[in-house]
Order: sequence, then structure tokens, then C-alpha cells
Amino acid sequence: MSTYTTSSGDMWDSISFKVYGTCDYAGKLMTYNSDYIHEYVFPAGIVLRVPEVEGTEELLEMLPPWRR
Repeated sequence: MSTYTTSSGDMWDSISFKVYGTCDYAGKLMTYNSDYIHEYVFPAGIVLRVPEVEGTEELLEMLPPWRR
């Protein structure tokens, strides 16, 4: 499992997109980081746990280089 450190203004769906290349895993991120479930817009510096999900490497490979 890896981590992601938030930037000011990050939201669950944008974090999911940055990490996995899709917004579809925002719920999974919330589940793994239930201490921060009350956050809607994150401040900078919060370290979130990022679970592995099957198929994300294939999704990232499909993205153009500037979006990986």
C-alpha cells in the first residue's frame, strides 16, 4: 500500500483521478481513510493511505504521458 500527500484543494474524486487515472475509486479511498471522511476539500499535508486496486496499471498505461 502506498500513500498520497494532499495538496490544498484536493478532493476525494480528484485524488482518485491523480492516483488511479479515474474518479471511480474515490469510495475506496474514503473507506481506507475513514479518519478523514469528514473532509470535502483537503488542506495541504494530509497523508492518505492508497490501496492497490486491480487493473489500475492498465488504466495508467492507456493515458497519454502528460496525464500519468
